[in-house]
Amino acid sequence: MTGVLNIQFNPSLGDKEANLRKVEGYLKNFANKTLDLVVLPEFFSTGINHDSFINHPEPENGGKVIKRVSEIANQYNTNIVAGTVIEKSEDKLYNTCFVINRNGNIVEKYRKIHLYNYMGGTEGERITPGNEIKTATLDFGKIGLGICYDIRYPLHYKELAKSGADIIVLPTAWVVPNEVYRDNIALKTAQEMWIAMNRTRAFDNLVYIISCNQTGKSNDNVSCIGNSLVISPTTEVVSNSKNEQGGFYCEIDLNIVKFYNSIYPISQID
Repeated sequence: MTGVLNIQFNPSLGDKEANLRKVEGYLKNFANKTLDLVVLPEFFSTGINHDSFINHPEPENGGKVIKRVSEIANQYNTNIVAGTVIEKSEDKLYNTCFVINRNGNIVEKYRKIHLYNYMGGTEGERITPGNEIKTATLDFGKIGLGICYDIRYPLHYKELAKSGADIIVLPTAWVVPNEVYRDNIALKTAQEMWIAMNRTRAFDNLVYIISCNQTGKSNDNVSCIGNSLVISPTTEVVSNSKNEQGGFYCEIDLNIVKFYNSIYPISQID
């Protein structure tokens, strides 16, 4: 069995040190568990903070934020998908996810391809899209990488499955307008749509989906809907963190991925 910890929380805007302390505090509560993979949300160190994005990005190696996450990975003997940080390279900004192994080494990074430029979203005005689909091989299996709005693009997931991913990991800051967040019926509908997309991607590709979201009010305009998920290849909701902050632990069986792919070789078709 593979032990997975989703860390869902509401980051303090622009306060990288405080947010890193939160991450370690949540993780520390599960130090007695089998920790094979820890997943952090998109923008976990800054929240959705445009000032931090533009004026305080990280260098290509992830800077002090990823250095600290690497230390945490080594200290707690776990692999970490370090949500995303805004990374500066050759005067361009990228929304970048770092994968760190148990030794604290960066083994892969993925720059978000599908930026959110719709219904008031302006990510593409600041951020340059990535152009490479990425997987990372860790000591328990192979993971595919996506970020937030990538979930809208099924062919992205298809390519990750064809590359042999057992799990597709999706750090997220999935938002709704604050007026939707305050409306229980509208919020429930948004959350159900989010869960349905995750279940569909898992079933279509016969992989586990692990999505890790922020929760709560992000800024004066939007809030994140929570519902960080672990979904099995059969669409079972193994874990759902709802709207709570904290660490959410479960164990998954990657033999299920191999079993179903032996019957339905989805990734070998097309």
